[in-house]
Amino acid sequence: MKLKCIQSKQIIIALTCCYLATACSEKRTQASEGATDSTETTDTLWALLPFEKVDSVNPVLTPGTSTFLCPILNKQVRWDEKDVFNPAAVVHDGKVYMVFRAEDTIGKYAGTSRLGLAVSEDGLHFKRLPAPVFYPDIDSLQRYEWEGGVEDPRIVKSESGEYIMTYTGYDGTTARLLVSSSKDLVHWKKHGTVLQGKYKNTWSKSGAIVASLVSSNHSAKDSTPASTTVHEQNGAPATHSGEIIATRINGKYWMYFGDTDLFMATSSDLIHWTPVEENGKLKPVLKPRPGFFDSRLVESGPFAWLTDRGIVLIYNGMNLDNGGDTTLAPGAYCSGQVLFDKADPTHPIDRLNRYFMKPDKPYELSGQVNQVCFVEGLIFFKGNWFLYYGTADSRISAAGKKLN
Repeated sequence: MKLKCIQSKQIIIALTCCYLATACSEKRTQASEGATDSTETTDTLWALLPFEKVDSVNPVLTPGTSTFLCPILNKQVRWDEKDVFNPAAVVHDGKVYMVFRAEDTIGKYAGTSRLGLAVSEDGLHFKRLPAPVFYPDIDSLQRYEWEGGVEDPRIVKSESGEYIMTYTGYDGTTARLLVSSSKDLVHWKKHGTVLQGKYKNTWSKSGAIVASLVSSNHSAKDSTPASTTVHEQNGAPATHSGEIIATRINGKYWMYFGDTDLFMATSSDLIHWTPVEENGKLKPVLKPRPGFFDSRLVESGPFAWLTDRGIVLIYNGMNLDNGGDTTLAPGAYCSGQVLFDKADPTHPIDRLNRYFMKPDKPYELSGQVNQVCFVEGLIFFKGNWFLYYGTADSRISAAGKKLN
């Protein structure tokens, strides 16, 4: 499948090495003060660039009219009537499966969120199931998920072949990062909160697990990265499509999470997690930068990709009303990338100084929350990278990276 050409005025601004080499010294000073590292970006070969918005089909998913019997309310609700946004995506059985967040109009917290499932043969045209596949229920996690709902999934595959989903449960007061698993992306088992002990009732969300892109015929139990072909093949394995497999580093699984600073947790089984601490507190591994697009907060995007150069994390940055990037609207959400050391996943070694995607389409500029491109789903499918993102917390769109 080839992505259609997009006119030059519609091409997403891609950061180039030339731009980075001429970036002003004042900005660099601000970057080193606001981040956990002070490296200057001089090489972007590690980054996954450029992406182009597929304007010919965007938005690829919009609100629907399906009804669903809510087990808590015990009545039919139009579960995806208000908004659809912030999706995860995986390649499964030769198709693209998108798990997306949808809201009704009756919840007291701007609508209750549930997760729906849509399927595509080409990565651009989706058909959704009529009912959500994941939702608040009368179960042990109801107190964490009701009535704000379940939000913002990220999905990777385990070595044993199960899908692991991190998601946010919102009770109306506190967002908590939770984890669940599934063999078919339809039936899910909830495992509870990621953070336990003194952190259990603190705000947490947006869990991006470190994973490798492996060939589609690769053994599920062999999670060795396809690192020897990543850059030789221009950002993809030498296969038609690939699977995203959670991968151990130094004997452990790693996950980035957070929506202010970024933090980390480790696990031996992808279900039970231990936060990385420093001086008895969560250790920040990435911070906002004054004067930049990510001056207010940084928040995990899709899974973190283990490559031969390091761990590439696509993330979402929010602009400050004052003290941020003056070329962007106050509060704008744009997309960035950072490279972490694969020997020490808590250590950032490079970071793009400029966003690679910003809101500039009508459905990105205006909606439930204005000025938002929120990236969350990433796949390699039929020779192309596809990036799925929420637009203004109201619709879902796609961007593509064609291989040379």
